[in-house]
Amino acid sequence: MEIVPIPADSYTLGFIGAGKMAESIAKGAVRSGVLPPSRIRTAHSNPARRAAFEAIGVTVLASNDDVVRESNVVIFSVKPQVVKDAVLKLKPLLTKNKLLVSVAAGVKLKDLQEWAGHNRFIRVMPNTPAAVGEAASVMSLGAAATEEDGNLINKLFGSIGKIWKADEKYFDAITGLSGSGPAYVYLAVEALADGGVAAGLPRDLALSLASQTVLGAASMVTQTGKHPGQLKDDVTSPGGTTIAGVHELEKGGFRGTLMNAVVAAAKRSRELS
Repeated sequence: MEIVPIPADSYTLGFIGAGKMAESIAKGAVRSGVLPPSRIRTAHSNPARRAAFEAIGVTVLASNDDVVRESNVVIFSVKPQVVKDAVLKLKPLLTKNKLLVSVAAGVKLKDLQEWAGHNRFIRVMPNTPAAVGEAASVMSLGAAATEEDGNLINKLFGSIGKIWKADEKYFDAITGLSGSGPAYVYLAVEALADGGVAAGLPRDLALSLASQTVLGAASMVTQTGKHPGQLKDDVTSPGGTTIAGVHELEKGGFRGTLMNAVVAAAKRSRELS
């Protein structure tokens, strides 16, 4: 059966699941102009979730069946433990004319494709900074997903941050790094702020300085193209304050601990999937 192209300039987008990630994607798409809200659909029984999407201008329908019928692109944005049931219930409506997408963590393409009955599926791993338009997302294309399908999803998820394409075999490691990584950074920000308080700063100033410092340092890495080791060297003067602090981090095994955290989370992801 020939794959029918998704009309990039007029397609409709449907969300199965109306949680925070779906809301972030919808908001990003509307805010960036990728999609008008009139071309986005979802369904939910919870009044609060319905209201959140209606506030964006999204059409909230009576059922997931209606969402699929009215959508060219269908994103499964449900918890991993219920995605199988969600796909199987909608299977009769999931034709090859529709591009299917899953953002459910740990659920593999081979399973998604088997449940849907076809291979026009794309798996995307975003992370929670999607809520502020700064997601780090990775996608992997199913067997029947076309290059044009990939470009469409690249543009859609590009509206909530940055997105890369990678082989699905890397997704457990991606989960350990970018999926779980925001939590590691939150711990680092909290620890930096606590250090500021210990050094005599007021709590609100310490937290503001810590969070802006992390944001600024990350921006230096992405915008200058310099290796983080070089950027670290640029700010560590001989015998100065920064190298004294770095020395303490090295004595505490800072880098090794972060590396171990990524590896442990990746291992747990493999166990769960």
